Amino acid sequence: MNNQNECLVCQKTQNEAPVTEFHYKDSSFYICAQHMPVLIHNPEKLIGLLPDADKMQGV
Repeated sequence: MNNQNECLVCQKTQNEAPVTEFHYKDSSFYICAQHMPVLIHNPEKLIGLLPDADKMQGV
């Protein structure tokens, strides 16, 4: 779990970019606006950063 409110992809903090919190597998994660499309369309790019990303399907 990331407690610093930073993007799980690029590690930009909420002071550097808009960052949104989301919940997955009973944990909280943060992602910046630039990487939100990755979460939606290409979650396989989050393998190693997000649990079970390899099991997610993009829309």
